[in-house]
Amino acid sequence: MGRDRVTIVEQVAALVDEHYVFPAVGPRISAVLRRRLDEGAYAGLEPEALATRVTTDLQSVNGDRHTRLVFHADELPADHGDDAADAVRRGALAARWAGGVTRAELLEGNVAVVALAPILFPPAAAGESVGAAMTWARRSSALILDLRRCLGGDPRTVTLVCGYLVGDERVHVNSLRDRHGDLTQFWTSPALPGRRFGPERPVAVLTGADTFSSAEELAYDLQQLGRAEVIGERTPGGAHNRRAFRVHPHLEATISVSAAVNPVTGTNWEGVGVVPDVEVPAADALDVAHRRLRVAP
Repeated sequence: MGRDRVTIVEQVAALVDEHYVFPAVGPRISAVLRRRLDEGAYAGLEPEALATRVTTDLQSVNGDRHTRLVFHADELPADHGDDAADAVRRGALAARWAGGVTRAELLEGNVAVVALAPILFPPAAAGESVGAAMTWARRSSALILDLRRCLGGDPRTVTLVCGYLVGDERVHVNSLRDRHGDLTQFWTSPALPGRRFGPERPVAVLTGADTFSSAEELAYDLQQLGRAEVIGERTPGGAHNRRAFRVHPHLEATISVSAAVNPVTGTNWEGVGVVPDVEVPAADALDVAHRRLRVAP
């Protein structure tokens, strides 16, 4: 790669300076990259190895797992990071994953299971599938929402899912605060595709080591609203919203640009994870939730 390595690392450092959610922390992170560059830490590295080492350095200041340099084996399109172009690609991916609803099953005792994976796709791509699953689940006595294999996704879809589990009133579920202190609030909508599961019947949310980012937010929001019991493992702890930048045909820099602010706690799960109400290995979480929720015949 030669000189490209210097250009890539300098570009990532500049992106952190310009966009990182905490203006006082961004220069500390970029300073690590520039110091390591001067030390020759990135010399001779090919793209994949460079991504690994730069990510380690990016996260060395405050452990922010959303701020990374990501290697892609397939070449990134030139318009990667453009909102409109990325939305088209996410829509195509969502079509292959049934809108992100990978399981809808009724267990013994009239307990419904709905699994969301691999990510929470944007509402335009996920709304029909989520609405259909929640409309079907409303016939059950209890709901298990399985997020153990959900890696994150769109915070608007968090709000969409929450809307099915509360009443008709608008509920404030989360906010995102950017580096300038501006807040974007997320409220449930009275109008949803399909019908609500509603606010009365019990809900359990399953979590594991792979439950990350917006999937963590969904578990955290429902827990703090008192609407669901979280069962499983403590999550990794990524509460920031990120933005993607193409810095090389095979390298994507993701930079945290805003931080979650829960309206109940005034804080979030960054660095600490979502703490389950019932902590069990992820592999056992479904059985535990089912035993707690099923209705005797």
